[in-house]
Amino acid sequence: MPVSVPSAAFEAFIRDVFAAAGMSADDAAAAAPSFVWASLRGVDSHGVSRVPRYVEMFASGVANPTPNITVNDSAPAVAVVDADFAPGPVALTRAVDIAVAKAATEGAAVVSVRNTVHTGAIGYYASLIAQRGLVGVGIAAGSPMMSYTGAVGASVATSPLAIAVPGTGAHAPVVLDMASSLIAMGKIAQYKRSGTPLPEGAATTADGTPTIDPEVAKVPTPLGGAKGSGLSLMFEMLTSVLVAAPILTPYHAGQKKHRQNATLIVLDPTVFGGAEEFAAGVDATVDTIHALPKAEGVERVLVPGERSAETAAARSASGIPVGDKLWTELTEVAGSFGIPLPTPS
Repeated sequence: MPVSVPSAAFEAFIRDVFAAAGMSADDAAAAAPSFVWASLRGVDSHGVSRVPRYVEMFASGVANPTPNITVNDSAPAVAVVDADFAPGPVALTRAVDIAVAKAATEGAAVVSVRNTVHTGAIGYYASLIAQRGLVGVGIAAGSPMMSYTGAVGASVATSPLAIAVPGTGAHAPVVLDMASSLIAMGKIAQYKRSGTPLPEGAATTADGTPTIDPEVAKVPTPLGGAKGSGLSLMFEMLTSVLVAAPILTPYHAGQKKHRQNATLIVLDPTVFGGAEEFAAGVDATVDTIHALPKAEGVERVLVPGERSAETAAARSASGIPVGDKLWTELTEVAGSFGIPLPTPS
């Protein structure tokens, strides 16, 4: 029977699991909130459901629980972080701090992260930046999982993009968080777990045959056809090739070691048009979108992140829902480390 778990209890549980898997207390504490953030906002494919997969990555050596993360401060507003195959939430949370500190003195900053594993919910890092009154942009690239227009099979990554604009007195932060594919790989796993058919056109089998069966779906299709695959390719250029850590070319040459790269961009509104003017403009823009004429059958016109924020408010009150299969997986993880499960609501 599905259960619901308070977010604080889940965060503590994830922290304990990662520490037991070999991570330092500080790194475990830095990583855990990203999973809870995603689950609270309904992005379950990148939330608590990922915890068993991370444990597997530690056990197999794909992810490094004790990384030697290094930072190359190549310019006043630029840095490159080598993650040493640390989990994405560890490396990118650190990159957020570096980027925000640089933007505080330079007005803008770009920080790239290379050689991490599973970036996590890219919107989380952009949101951390927005919480500090700055505009955050994040992009990521990884191993090929998505088809490329005109090609067969997994050719490029489902490279995500996130943009977060700070909240104001009248509105919550505006947060766009999207993959360049019609559906993320983690969502295919969710559909498989629930036994629900995939949306039409969202994925193919390994040989390129369209399918709605999550049991045989292997390759997500790009969002908007050539537009989505083009975005993924350019994100590879701006996250991987830019920092001399290409993924696509070595991968297609047979070097298929799992890794990901990401780039964060931070903009300080005060050095552009002014913080107060920016906040007023955000309010006016959101109000304009809300006031647009509604199409038939539409109750509200929403801005990016609005529905997720409402989901987060509801789940903060009632708990994060967990299905039977995931609860069984978490039970196995807890048992393997001798850690008690979080108490359901």
